[in-house]
Amino acid sequence: MIRTDRAHLYLTAQTHAGMTGKNNEDNYAVSAYIVSPMNPLPSVFAIVADGIGGHKAGEVASELAVNMISTAVEKRNGGHPLDVFETSFYQASEFIHQKAMQNPQLYRGMGATAACAWVIGDQLYTAHVGDSRIYLIREHRIIQLTRDHTWIQEALDKGTIDRSMVKNHPNLHVIRRYLGSNNPAEPDLRLYQAPGESDQRARANQGLLLLPGDVVLLCTDGLSDLMTDSEMMNMLYGRSLQQTGAALVDLACQRGGHDNITLIMMGVPWEPKEINPGWLPG
Repeated sequence: MIRTDRAHLYLTAQTHAGMTGKNNEDNYAVSAYIVSPMNPLPSVFAIVADGIGGHKAGEVASELAVNMISTAVEKRNGGHPLDVFETSFYQASEFIHQKAMQNPQLYRGMGATAACAWVIGDQLYTAHVGDSRIYLIREHRIIQLTRDHTWIQEALDKGTIDRSMVKNHPNLHVIRRYLGSNNPAEPDLRLYQAPGESDQRARANQGLLLLPGDVVLLCTDGLSDLMTDSEMMNMLYGRSLQQTGAALVDLACQRGGHDNITLIMMGVPWEPKEINPGWLPG
């Protein structure tokens, strides 16, 4: 693909270390492309990653994840987006694990969650591991397209706990799947549009047709842990995407900012003929 400096979507990206004084171990990237000189179909790729591990190990892991997966997307040569995700997540996970094994004093236990959204023309493809999330805001609804890979989500699915027990549960931040694990992490390619969808149906939702006015939100758990889905959606009313992103980060900080906070928002223009609505966020 060929990189461009403008995107066919409205974009904003925000990151903040939070209020606890810890290093910012989140990383993100947003890139715009056209498919080829012969095919000027526009494309935008976005990724957020949340690092795991102390002594800057998490920061290293999330940066490796973002760089390796973004590079694989840019070098795509006709492969299906989901095939690119499967290969690049596997390679990034294996590379992070090997780096940790080679220098355990610095990098023991490091890893990263990751969530990717790739819009090609008006079709959305997603992949994720861990508890970084992707949402779709459409009209007056917000839909969590991803399902967390956490102990809590597994317990909720099995019915062993209910949602009233989640907030103060000791296993709240136990992650079951992440890049850098002993066995290379497989990306979750399910895209949920409605509660109760089967895994097969969710996988078939890939290539979701985006509509004018849709907003795709990617975020790390430093944001989603501190507010409800409806609060995130309501922040959009009367604000631009950039103003919304800043307001969401501010609210998370006001509520304690116990973790790093990172988000990317991609908005579909209301006017279909609007080809280049904005510069990429720097």
